[in-house]
This record gives sequence, C-alpha cells and structure tokens, in this order.
Amino acid sequence: MAPLIRFLSPSETARRLGVSVKALRVYEAQGLVEPVRTENGWRAYGPEQVARLHQVLALKRLGLPLRMIGELLAGRFKALDAVLEVQERALSSRKAEAERGLALLASARRRLAEGETLSMDDLTELTRETTMTDNRMDAAEYNRVFGPLRTKYFTDEDEARWRQAAAEEGDAGGEVWEALIGEGKAMLAEGLDPDAPEAMALALRWMGLMQRYSGGDPLIHAKVEAMWKEAFRDPQFRERSPFSPELMDWVGAAIRAAYAAGKMAYPAAEAAR
Repeated sequence: MAPLIRFLSPSETARRLGVSVKALRVYEAQGLVEPVRTENGWRAYGPEQVARLHQVLALKRLGLPLRMIGELLAGRFKALDAVLEVQERALSSRKAEAERGLALLASARRRLAEGETLSMDDLTELTRETTMTDNRMDAAEYNRVFGPLRTKYFTDEDEARWRQAAAEEGDAGGEVWEALIGEGKAMLAEGLDPDAPEAMALALRWMGLMQRYSGGDPLIHAKVEAMWKEAFRDPQFRERSPFSPELMDWVGAAIRAAYAAGKMAYPAAEAAR
C-alpha cells in the first residue's frame, strides 16, 4: 500500500519554511511554484511543491533575484540536486573560511598561554581573517568617496531604479554582498583559478545580485565597474575597502569563464555586440 501524501496549508507551509504567506503568493505569481488546489479551491503544498520552494529559497539566499531564479529553474537547475550542489559548495566555502578563522584564533590563544607574543604580521593576519564585519568602513567614509562618483556615473533614473529594485526584493543586499566578497577573498587567497567550478558558482551568484539592482542592463554594470575603479584611486579608500582591484579582476575573470561555459546567458545588449 502506497504511503499517503501529506499536503500542507499555505500558513503551515510558510511557518515550517520560515517565510510569510505573502512570499508564497509572490513566488506563485512569478511562476516559481504552483500549489495544488483542493476541491474547495484552497491552495495546498505537497512534497513536490515544498521541494520546489527549497530550490527557490536556496537560490534566493545565494543572492539571485526572482527573475533569474525562474530562468534557472526552467533550465539547468530544474532538478533539485543541481540546486543542492550549488548550495553545498557555498556552505562549504563559508565553512572553510570559518575554520581558517577558528584555527588562527586557537593558535593565537595557545601561543599567548605559553607566554609568547604575537608579531605585527600575526596580528594583521588575525584581524584581516576574523574581523571582516567589524572592519567595514563607516557610512561617512563610504559617502565621502561614492557620493560624488554616484552623481558622476549614474542618472537620477538609475538611482531610482536601484532603490526600487531593493525595495521590491525587501533586502538591501548588504549581508549577501559581504558573504560573497568574503568567499571571493578566500578563493583568491587559495589561488583558485577563475574557471574552477567553485569560482564560476560564485560568479553566478555575483551576477545574480548585480542583476537584481541593474535590471540586467549591461550599461549599469559598466558604470558600476568604472565607479569602483575610480574609487580605488583614493589610497585611504583602497586601504579600508572590503573589496580590492585584485578581487575585482578575479571575479571578472570568473564571470567571463561562466559565460564561456554556458552557465550564464549574456544580457541581450551584450549579445548583440
């Protein structure tokens, strides 16, 4: 006798997955998940729908906009395992970064307990590897550099679209960017080639987050790159920035490798060039 398939109501599904019922409606409206309907017309979610929601939420957590998630789930990420593979790589990268930090802290504490002192190199490495969040530049420093550059590179319409996209997603993306930059730094420090699978997976998430705010407009992408390159000319900014020219070049190479491997589609404006 086949086991009975259990279906959950929208409220129970939302509670179990840690999302809102409104979010479920948004995903449905975007064509990302299709709940079944009871005889009375009520929405219900079974194993197939919950598996699909896992795919949606996993990709969203990786920084991808809903529009790109829909495209990916219709293509190479249609199978659940493909999403689980990308999710596993991302978590493994974060785990490796955390383990490196914990090892450094344990070593430093052991040496101090044995009466040793930490050298300047030890201290700077410890700070760089374990205090990224606390070492972010403050808003005043950020605005000192980027305020004039935003005016130089972006129109009022660009800024309005950027703010609207952030509001629609309900996430300013700060934590996601911080995680991506941290993972990129770790991969760069390890000497990972930009065309490695892990690097291209990060590139996919990077471009997904960019497209969340740019609407996929390659001109906006070019403006952002030019703005950052000019910002790096400021020595004070370059010293304190969580991003670096070297990381920018490495990520750019990973993005090009992902395009060449067919893991990302070129924006229409770029494909027409």
